[in-house]
Amino acid sequence: MRWIVLFAASGMLAACGGSESPQSADATLDSTPSSTSTSNDAPANVETVDLSFLPAPFSEANYDAGRRQFRRCGSCHTVTADGGNRVGPNLYGLFGRQIGTAENFDYSTTLENADFIWTGEQLDAWLTNPREFLPGNRMSFVGLRNEEDRRDVIGYLMYETGYQSEN
Repeated sequence: MRWIVLFAASGMLAACGGSESPQSADATLDSTPSSTSTSNDAPANVETVDLSFLPAPFSEANYDAGRRQFRRCGSCHTVTADGGNRVGPNLYGLFGRQIGTAENFDYSTTLENADFIWTGEQLDAWLTNPREFLPGNRMSFVGLRNEEDRRDVIGYLMYETGYQSEN
């Protein structure tokens, strides 16, 4: 019985990036077949999405790479308007929302007492290392150390969660 609990716990950590090395996690997440071509052309199964309406640097994000990276987050978060909360809150409408205010989600006291609005820059800082960004939060994700990975995930999230520019 004990091994089942340990196996389940290790699976949750892996889903949140806990114990995998970044290289093995990226390889696991990348379902795009490798190509031996030296061409800069994207593989046929890569989704091209225009993110140019987003503020810089997220307008330069790679949507498909962000979608692949977000798989780490998808075990705890949903991104659709009708998506429910999981271990983490639904992220639809995240940008421009006060931290700790998603409907029907039980936040830690730390997040309930935090005082800022989610922006791309705030999320970038959060995703670098959630525990250091806001000590005392319950999120078990260890963070995305790579700046380009964070940019791609944030661009993906802006697109998928109904981001509205301030203009």
